[in-house]
Amino acid sequence: MMNLTRRTLLGASASLALGAAARLEAAASEARPDLFIGTGGDGHTFPGASMPFGMVQLSPDTDTARWDTCSGYHHGDASLLGFSHTHLSGTGIGDMLDVLVVPTRGPVQLQPGPLDRPDEGYRQRYSQEQAEPGYYAVTLESGVRAELTVTPRTGIHRYQFPAGPAHILIDMSHLVMEGPGEAPLIDEALLTLEPEGTLTGTRRVFRWAKGRRIFFAMQFSRAADRVEFFTDDDQRAGATGAKGKRLKAVLHYADAGSAPLMIHCGISAVDLDGARRNLEAEAPHWNFNRYRAAAAQAWAAEMGHIIAEGGTAEQRTILASALYHASLGPTLFSDVDGRYVGLDHQVHTLGEGERAYSAYSLWDTYRAFHPLQTLIRPHRAAEFTADLIRQTWQSPFGPPVWPLQGVETGCMIGWHSVAVLAEARAKGIAADYAAAWPGIEKRLFDWSTPHLDNSLGIREYDEMGFIPADRIFESVSRVLEYSYDDYAAAHIADAAGATDRAARLRQRCGNWRNVFDAKLNFARPRLADGRWAEPFAPNEVGHSGKWRDFTESNSWQATFLNQHDVHGLIAAMGGDAAFEAKLDALFTADSTLPEGAPPDISGLVGQYAHGNEPSHHVAYLYAYCGAAWKTQAMVRRLLTEMYKAAPDGVIGNDDCGQMSAWFILSSLGFYPVDPVSATYVLGSPLFPRATVKLGQGRKLMVEAPGNGPGTPYVRAVQWNGQPWTRGWIAHADLAKGGTLRFEMSSTPDKAFASRPEDRPGRPA
Repeated sequence: MMNLTRRTLLGASASLALGAAARLEAAASEARPDLFIGTGGDGHTFPGASMPFGMVQLSPDTDTARWDTCSGYHHGDASLLGFSHTHLSGTGIGDMLDVLVVPTRGPVQLQPGPLDRPDEGYRQRYSQEQAEPGYYAVTLESGVRAELTVTPRTGIHRYQFPAGPAHILIDMSHLVMEGPGEAPLIDEALLTLEPEGTLTGTRRVFRWAKGRRIFFAMQFSRAADRVEFFTDDDQRAGATGAKGKRLKAVLHYADAGSAPLMIHCGISAVDLDGARRNLEAEAPHWNFNRYRAAAAQAWAAEMGHIIAEGGTAEQRTILASALYHASLGPTLFSDVDGRYVGLDHQVHTLGEGERAYSAYSLWDTYRAFHPLQTLIRPHRAAEFTADLIRQTWQSPFGPPVWPLQGVETGCMIGWHSVAVLAEARAKGIAADYAAAWPGIEKRLFDWSTPHLDNSLGIREYDEMGFIPADRIFESVSRVLEYSYDDYAAAHIADAAGATDRAARLRQRCGNWRNVFDAKLNFARPRLADGRWAEPFAPNEVGHSGKWRDFTESNSWQATFLNQHDVHGLIAAMGGDAAFEAKLDALFTADSTLPEGAPPDISGLVGQYAHGNEPSHHVAYLYAYCGAAWKTQAMVRRLLTEMYKAAPDGVIGNDDCGQMSAWFILSSLGFYPVDPVSATYVLGSPLFPRATVKLGQGRKLMVEAPGNGPGTPYVRAVQWNGQPWTRGWIAHADLAKGGTLRFEMSSTPDKAFASRPEDRPGRPA
């Protein structure tokens, strides 16, 4: 691409008072998010326009097929297809990319053409990209200047064409086409030009979320001079619409450059009436700048949640960008009238003030993303909690796993929505947790309940205490993650008064011990007859080259995948010294991975893999064995080595904000190793000062005077002016607001938080 610029212009909405408020305003105006961070490398983010947690993500698509373009966009791709209205942020599987709009000139091309040969189709080279929260602009080689902004449920386009004729292509089929004999990716598609000039459409998509539906209603600021429709194999259809699988519409303008052309596109997963109502409610006028200003104002409020001072300009940009990416989803899924599609595939209507959401990457986000929301956006966390409880009622599979657009994808293992619910309950989020229990109980104890791959082996897990590696793939990771979900589910059983089940779950959550080999101090696979599977190598992802025994990890990483019973793991390894030595060995091991290892195992320090979620809590485990100073050193190293202000600045998939949330919380000096415990383990803050808005006028001030690159260690801590000797702090304390003050040092204080009574995971 040519002359790439990356401006992110958030701006302050009003001047503040002198003193501390003025200092915070200056810091906020300087630290603006760079929306291109994560769009390169394996970050899988997108630079387009979205509202915070909005339904529409209006962004350019550079490709739809490659792993690099799971979000539809990859930095460095030299051409783009057009602009579609829905995108996933940071995921490892691609989907969405609904309703592609292509503004262009010249002969009509109905196929996109190859990425490296855009002249063979409607692809266009591009330049002068500009991205800021709620706004995206780019110049296309056809001479069109494209600008995009959004409301929560509507995409707003403005196109300035050169003088002369031009056209708008609406492509409902730009996903990868199926091969011979394969099931269609798209069916039941429909395009209709309504008498008053609104273009409506729908399609059903079978990509990741199999069978999801999208509906849209699109209005134009001026009527086209001529409209053409095309159906499967680019056959010309009728004058007012088309029906089939691969549909397109072309709107021709004889003098497109006479005035800017605007397009408003409302979407819905419910029906065409929902799309029309969303459009009517949110896009009543044609003033593009007003929509852009409203989006900027919404983002200014969200970006004001955390303001850092000091550090480097790059670090402040990374923090602001991480906060932006941790504010994109879960994405709004209910229409303005409260209707949405449940996981039972039925249309439901919410009560006043309620919202439904989609795109919960729960295997990733229960670890830090959801705890971040609970801390800084408790109202939003309450909405997510109520939504996940509803989804648990509605899903035939019980607690949600990876719900996307009204479809349970079942992606990854476990059922970590239970951990999100248990964490919210532990932190005082009011909800009807007991209502979720019947669905959770069925998933955990009723083997006749329909299941997806995420819960394979649960009967063996219950009856044998482990999952045989010669029967079920990813057996070791399943045991470890099912154990944590059992621990979390016990808290929901408590809320429902199911005391016997709660006791059973608290016993069963110790099943992690049954895949831990105390002779080798590694988690490893076992066969159905109880023997350890051979051969075994801790950096391998499976045994005998036959089975994959771990989920996006190996034994080095999975051994420490024990967030709820760290002190039990320490004892199993032989005590504090042995545990500390094992952590040392993890971080200093040879980083070689076997051929065929998943690309998600990235960001290696030894065999620690920061690029994937199973490792995210591990640097904090030193604090449990009395070596908090090693946690401080490693956390600071990860903060400074694994993130940068560049397109490839996220070391792995951002996974709907989890990688970003790790940076945010760790840069503040604490992290939720076990979110359900409602505590945070202290680490090493990155900035000399940070202000965190907690809602209802409360603020958390994190201070580390004189903090810098040479002072990663903590000498002492104060909470609200009083000495704090513990290596952890409760959510209930931080949520009230106050001042957490770190005294930093260039040399480790090995005595800090080393006493058993000061370590995390111990009774206060």
